[in-house]
Amino acid sequence: MDKDEVAEILAEIGTLLELKGENPFKTRAYQNAARTIESLSEPLAKMVAEKRLGQIKGIGEALEQKITELVETGQLAYYDELKASIPPGLMEMLDIPGLGPKKIQALNQKLGVDSVAKLEAACRAGKVAQLDGFGEKTQTNLMEGIERRRTYASKHLLSDAWVAAEPLLDVLRGHPEVIRCSAAGSLRRFKEVIGDIDLLASSKKPDDVIEFFVAQPEVIKITAQGETKASVLVKGGIQCDLRVVSDREFPFALAYFTGSKEHNIVMRQRAIQRGLRLNEYGLFKSKTETRDPKLLVSCRDEAEIFARLNLPFIPPELREDHGEFAAAEKDNLPRLVAWTDLKGALHNHSIWSDGHNRLEEIAGYMEGLGLEYWAITDHSKSSFQANGLDAKRVRQQIKEIGKINGQLAGRGSEFRLLTGCEVDILRDRLDFDDELLAELEVVVASLHVPSNNEAENTKRLIRAAQNPFVHMLGHPTGRLLLEREPYPVNLQAVMDACAETGTWIELNCNPHRLDLDWRLWPYARSKGVQCVINPDAHRNEHSGFLRFGTGIAAKGWLEREDVVNTSPRKALLEKLNVKRRKGKAF
Repeated sequence: MDKDEVAEILAEIGTLLELKGENPFKTRAYQNAARTIESLSEPLAKMVAEKRLGQIKGIGEALEQKITELVETGQLAYYDELKASIPPGLMEMLDIPGLGPKKIQALNQKLGVDSVAKLEAACRAGKVAQLDGFGEKTQTNLMEGIERRRTYASKHLLSDAWVAAEPLLDVLRGHPEVIRCSAAGSLRRFKEVIGDIDLLASSKKPDDVIEFFVAQPEVIKITAQGETKASVLVKGGIQCDLRVVSDREFPFALAYFTGSKEHNIVMRQRAIQRGLRLNEYGLFKSKTETRDPKLLVSCRDEAEIFARLNLPFIPPELREDHGEFAAAEKDNLPRLVAWTDLKGALHNHSIWSDGHNRLEEIAGYMEGLGLEYWAITDHSKSSFQANGLDAKRVRQQIKEIGKINGQLAGRGSEFRLLTGCEVDILRDRLDFDDELLAELEVVVASLHVPSNNEAENTKRLIRAAQNPFVHMLGHPTGRLLLEREPYPVNLQAVMDACAETGTWIELNCNPHRLDLDWRLWPYARSKGVQCVINPDAHRNEHSGFLRFGTGIAAKGWLEREDVVNTSPRKALLEKLNVKRRKGKAF
């Protein structure tokens, strides 16, 4: 096991112990150990082999033995026994927003609640509200969380779906009987939340391809299997459907199964207006539904289908019947931004707050990706739960980043870390004063503790946008997909304020956020508001979120010129200074 896998298990042990009501010092020891292991600057296996774990502060003899067992065997008997001792329902309750180990323990001890079903029953009976530390509001929130969990049970994050789909697409592409294959459905259209994964392949021997597909190690259950179609469950509990068609049918099937339903309806109407019929099997010279190959209008790919209907190719991300046909008729479709256009990112965290990598590690990793810059925007002091920085630590970090950049310049590297912070938008002010913000290259202002009042949230965001030292608003609606709804806010008013003040809006591409929503970017773009695609990275691997961010940006009709961090470093630094040069609050 590597350090991240070991750290994950140690953190889970801490949670399990807390569920059991163990001594808080013991649970905290595992949580601290997890964080320590994550932040190691050398391979964990090397330290284990050299028996140096005991030299690390906070790693005692018992923890050293457990970590060694995990690294050397990939298993830990203590962990397995601990998991077996706790009812599975208690772990499932952790998925309900607002429920931590302490509250779950209280519910279990005082009401005998050991499952989500029993929790719901206790809430409906009004028993939860009567417990100390809960109350009516908490009970209502728990009921809403349970209902939301039920509603989202068959929904999956875009990132999880791609992680499940890509290995299957890779092996299908390598199969000798597969001619072409692709993702389809909402996954191909880059919807932020999807239901099932749709895959499509063409072959002369569909039964061979189907047999190969259902035998893949990613498949945990076969729910249906025929000669040309199979439905399976893959790891993560996501249903995946594969259809295999002839190569002649492939472009039409790909267009049809990509959707959306609304987009397809318009496409079929356009075909009918031209004396044609369009379906999943082809485009036919017929006034009625048909599959007669003699009437087929041959198309090698989707682009030719669109051309036959007097349209330029419409990218999958735009196929929602949200104006793409009107734009296509005027030859005014956007040239969509791609993730390879990005030169860096402006909202990221390090070990100084709640990130998992040191500054030197981050610089080396991002330079290795070929990026030009990477802003370090650790939390401000009011985010105490995230180890937020006070003014003194911010200035220490500025100096440390300066040293690293000096070393990079000394060896001729063009890459640079940028200094910054994610400053909390408090009720009546920002968490840092203007004097400190002026010392930073990048300032992200985020609302982490919103009100239930729309007017107040709107006022706070607009006030932040009016500060000349704030470059962008971070995750502007605070939503967590499949977990938490956006807080109430008048986004049109906020976007108008950003347009007036030259403040950018973040597209936070953490897969749980993807915030601002793609449906809102056309308005922001029409007002001239610039987008910043940021991974909100807490570990180096989160740089991969940029791919999902650009997919969502494309779905929001954004072009390269609409996205700030497509700019090279020198141009970016100039843009960062534009607002400040105005020298006054708006």
